[in-house]
Amino acid sequence: MRKFLIVVASCALLAAGWIPAAGAASKSSRHAIAGSHPKWAVASNRAGNVDASTGVVVRVYLRGANDAGLEAVARSVSDPHSSSYHHFLAPAAVRARYAPTAASISAVTSWLQSSGLQVAGVPPNKMYVEAYGPAGRVATAFGVHLGIYRIHGMQLRAPDTLLTVPASVAGAVSGVIGVDQSELLLHPNHIAADPNAQPAGFRNAPPCSAYWGEKLDTTDPPYGGGFPNPLPYAPCGYTPPQFRSAYGVASSVDAGHTGASATVAIIDAFASPTIFQDASTYAQRHDPAHPLTASQFSQVVFKPAQKLANAKQCDATGWYGEETLDVEAVHAMAPGAHIVYVGGGDCTDVALDVALNAVVANRLAQIVSNSYGEFGEDIPADIVQEFQRIAIQGAAEGIGIYFSSGDNGDEVSTLGHAAADFSASSQWVTAVGGTSLGVGANGSTVLQTGWETGKSTLVGGEYVPPAPGAFLYGSGGGTSTLFPEPSYQVGVVPAALANRNAAFPGRVVPDISMDGDPTTGMLVGQTQHFPGGVQYDEYRIGGTSLSSPLFAGLMALADDLAGSPHGFINPSLYALAGTSAITDVVHVNAAAVRVDYNDSVDAKKGTTTSVRTFDFPGLAIATTPGYDNTTGLGVPNGSDFLTHI
Repeated sequence: MRKFLIVVASCALLAAGWIPAAGAASKSSRHAIAGSHPKWAVASNRAGNVDASTGVVVRVYLRGANDAGLEAVARSVSDPHSSSYHHFLAPAAVRARYAPTAASISAVTSWLQSSGLQVAGVPPNKMYVEAYGPAGRVATAFGVHLGIYRIHGMQLRAPDTLLTVPASVAGAVSGVIGVDQSELLLHPNHIAADPNAQPAGFRNAPPCSAYWGEKLDTTDPPYGGGFPNPLPYAPCGYTPPQFRSAYGVASSVDAGHTGASATVAIIDAFASPTIFQDASTYAQRHDPAHPLTASQFSQVVFKPAQKLANAKQCDATGWYGEETLDVEAVHAMAPGAHIVYVGGGDCTDVALDVALNAVVANRLAQIVSNSYGEFGEDIPADIVQEFQRIAIQGAAEGIGIYFSSGDNGDEVSTLGHAAADFSASSQWVTAVGGTSLGVGANGSTVLQTGWETGKSTLVGGEYVPPAPGAFLYGSGGGTSTLFPEPSYQVGVVPAALANRNAAFPGRVVPDISMDGDPTTGMLVGQTQHFPGGVQYDEYRIGGTSLSSPLFAGLMALADDLAGSPHGFINPSLYALAGTSAITDVVHVNAAAVRVDYNDSVDAKKGTTTSVRTFDFPGLAIATTPGYDNTTGLGVPNGSDFLTHI
């Protein structure tokens, strides 16, 4: 296998250069930060000025002592043909050799304080200086005016122009995050019911099946369109033993390789107050041989650093469901693994990157599952650049970082054009896509195809629209316009996919897939708010938010079996293309019938019957033989994957 090359920021959009501010005297000149003005902050979207007294938290990122050297280390320790393969660095070694200098920290700290901002601190890896203060002083510190801009139904803060910093600190600063609110465009990638219709409480409506094909719909009209008749009712939600069996790892777990030597970090926003009680109750009910013990679970939860104007976007209860899914899915695949939940103080990039950096700076885990992302890649360059630096340090330390690939398919229905989703599109993370999965009565996989859902609703004896329905949601994928094609994809990813964009061959996502379809999703247990009160209940849930923690759990099994961490796996993963370690996923013409409560909790307001078709056609992404931009290389194949990755 050839050595791979990952270019962090080769295109002009991500260049970490400085633009001298026009008209300034040399001694007092200010330097503009390239890419620090969001594309969406245009005059036509401006709705007003930011209240000068509004509290703002910013992070000023610092250039490392040798960023190129750290990237070279990350490449070599992840390359199976390098003599440094898996010779990971400890966090202390990273700090000693590659962290920003004390002089840089001192200079930036002094400037922020002289600007009237309070310095909150510096993380152990010294990657940034965090500060806070009123918006008026933040605007003055960075030489900008702050406006309110309309974007995707929200009103978000952004500077009217590029941020600037004094020449005295320009050489020390690599980027700034927090002045604008691009981070509020983040969203969790899970789906319980239909998009935009997720109440506090949710229950499955009957009939539903314990396994694929257990119950057939013999009463409703035939669906037509070349789909089987009768159609099966959707599963009620798969349980941990079903997942381990379907993915061929049950025997490994039964033999004692439960992931006990591995630690998986899960990053989300906020923290469910009932998470351990819910997850342990769920395991007791559905996997009693593998309880979740108190010694296996810990939390690091950050306090909110600011009061957000848009509470709906950061609805904590929605993130409680995300945390529940992630914890229960990791434990389902790796019942012996240690799980550390790291909760951001809110759902912003500022908060979630703090959480991810905390894992990397302190090496809290060797596997990190992240089930959130942006709609596409229209992201300020400073956010992208600083995320890349965190991910590169993680790779150097032997930390595998996994991101769900998104739940909007090719994003055409959301953005009007095809796009991959950031952060999954980074070359330094493993992007996990979603499939539709049928688990048979004996636990074997009887159906598997790409997850792209079409929906037809039964109305007056007819299905509207007719087969294959209208696109609803699906596994994210596509070709990046931010990141060039990494060499580990060259020769495996079809050139036609890499060259979708005219500017340069791009990184294509996803890399690998697991079950993500909400119609064939996981049964989870969670304390929820119902009309009759607060109680524990169970329901089916999906999204690539399921795919990512399932795969993270499987990697915990692989780490446990190997006796050491795998770190960043993409170079090794693509070397397995076409082997028995990975099962290719192809198109299958299949569908299932779903019955849903109209009020999401009971039958008082009736039910709605719909057909959910699998691998919906006509998107800019498609499930094909070999690598494809819906399922990536395919799905891991049990013990072959565990022993060869």
